[in-house]
Amino acid sequence: MPERAHRCNRGQIPPPATVKDLMGRRGRRMIRESEDLPAKMTDISRQRTVNLIPVVEKGHPGSIPPHVLIRDFFLPHPGEYGKYDSDSTSYGEKGGGTMQNSRKALLFVSLHALLLAALMAIAATMGFLPVSVVHVLQIVTGKILHLPLTDVDPVAISVVADVRLPRIAGAVLVGGILGVSGAVFQAILLNPLADSYTLGISTGAAFGASLVIVMQLFGLSLPPAVSIPLFAFMGGIGTLILVLYLASGDRRLSSTSLILAGVIVSAILSAAIGFLKFLADEQVGIIIFWLMGSLSGISWQNVLLLLPAACIASGLAFFYSRDLNIMATGERAAASLGVHTVRLRIILLAGCTFMTGLAVSVAGIIGFVGLIVPHLLRHLAGPDNRLLIPLSFFAGGILLLVADTITRAVLPAEVPIGVLTALLGGPFFCILFKRRQQDGKSGF
Repeated sequence: MPERAHRCNRGQIPPPATVKDLMGRRGRRMIRESEDLPAKMTDISRQRTVNLIPVVEKGHPGSIPPHVLIRDFFLPHPGEYGKYDSDSTSYGEKGGGTMQNSRKALLFVSLHALLLAALMAIAATMGFLPVSVVHVLQIVTGKILHLPLTDVDPVAISVVADVRLPRIAGAVLVGGILGVSGAVFQAILLNPLADSYTLGISTGAAFGASLVIVMQLFGLSLPPAVSIPLFAFMGGIGTLILVLYLASGDRRLSSTSLILAGVIVSAILSAAIGFLKFLADEQVGIIIFWLMGSLSGISWQNVLLLLPAACIASGLAFFYSRDLNIMATGERAAASLGVHTVRLRIILLAGCTFMTGLAVSVAGIIGFVGLIVPHLLRHLAGPDNRLLIPLSFFAGGILLLVADTITRAVLPAEVPIGVLTALLGGPFFCILFKRRQQDGKSGF
């Protein structure tokens, strides 16, 4: 025992240095760790302290994948942190890890875009009048570059350019809009069953379009090309405002409050649509067929209406994709990292409402696209919203294009596309849900 300890009288508290000497090896190690802790906790972002930042659980809707840590979303120059080892959840040698992931993501998106372009060309050849792929490409390039098309049948030119291509482009844009909206709603609400119908936005847009159809049946003269998209958009925006008003009692606009408000408003609007069907009387078939979803009446005017809305709103969602990843860690963690969760929810909800309202006004109600596409992509590419949102656009376009081509060119009679997507998506969704339950996972 040290000499300083001998000098202490009985019952007297020894100085700190003597306490260390009197303690065993374990006690001294605990003191050293407690002394080093403040230094480890200071300025995490500057010191690149990875072990203090948790990794979000894999597979949760809207969560950050295991190969992306929270530091990648607020630290500059992520490529310098090295290559990530998925088995040991640690970084190995420096260099190229994040760059490698970025190249894989770019390759994945490019493959989806090429697949979509190939399917569009193939879909343009199918129908009552068969047209070769070469002639389709000649028609497209000739229309774009204003070149003479002397070697192509004039009937084929008219059919491809004025009938098939607008419908194909409309199917891609509507499917992409529904896919992006579903991915954003699931990321905002952290709910695997969330899409544009969960908040009642699609039902509100359908109510607005049904209202203007009934008004036209009663003799109100309005141009359908302008009135139906306008009323559908106003119905969707009005529904969003009402949902936000009902959920405003919770200042944080939590996902539970938004979903409950959306279910309430959607039930009221469904009853209102039923009343409009009753008023339509013998002309109720027009509303019913439109509510089932159809792309048969799409023209280039509708495509020009959908294209800028899809680009602007999808770009807005991609711009906030990092903030959506951070929101998956929880509202407190997101607020501590500088994400204004309430403002972000309002901006993205307004943008997705704008897209969904226009899609419903053009094609009617088409279900399961915004629900199934983000689920499939999370299993294939992971839940990182920076990759999930652009992939949802292409995959949604592919799904709806294939479904519309089947109804238009394969089946003997054209079936409303909303019915086909429900028939295909419902059983698939049930199978996916049961498999996840058998694997012992309650969520998606």
